[in-house]
Parts: sequence; structure tokens; C-alpha cells
Amino acid sequence: MTDWIEIGSVDDIPVLGARIVRKGSANIAVFRTSNDTIYALENKCAHKQGPLSEGIVHGCRVTCPLHNWVFDMQTGEAIGADEGKVPTYPVEVRDGKIFLSLESASNANEPMAANG
Repeated sequence: MTDWIEIGSVDDIPVLGARIVRKGSANIAVFRTSNDTIYALENKCAHKQGPLSEGIVHGCRVTCPLHNWVFDMQTGEAIGADEGKVPTYPVEVRDGKIFLSLESASNANEPMAANG
């Protein structure tokens, strides 16, 4: 059973931006794409632990601000020649509110559109 916590509304995150959720030892970047899809990843690049929340969001990917590594926000996998993976977290959007599961990182981060 998944325990969901409400972390705010979709409008709290700028389009193509991110916010950080800190809960216990978890440091999670929650992203909003141009089509209002929400993703959640650990806020540490797999390369040199750069803050992904400060990266560039493009499509369903984020580019780390330190060394330009690109990660697929759906899977957490590095794209291209880079190797590595960032843990993902399940998210849901209900009536414009974002809910996040802090259970162990999931490889099946299902995005939810803001209108879904």
C-alpha cells in the first residue's frame, strides 16, 4: 500500500521548473514539464551529485547543471553515452494537487498530467 503525501498544487511549480521536497533523509526534486506532466526524482545527479532541481527541463528529460548529463525523468536513466540512474518516486495529480509517495524509489515513475 502506498502512502501519499500532498506537497502542493501544480501551479506551485513553474512550467519547466522544479521544487524540492525534503522529508526525513529524502531530498526529492519535483518537476513540471511544458505539458504540465509532473515527475519526481532524487535531487542528485548520478555523476557528481549535482542538484537536478536546478537543471534544464526539456520534454520528459532534465539536464544536470554541473556537467550536462541528461536523465529521462520517466525512468531515471542517463541518456546518450552517459551511464547511471537516478531514483524516481511515484507521483499523482488529483484536482490540481500533487501527491508524492516517499516509499522506496521506484523505477516505474508514472507521470500524471495536471488535468489527469
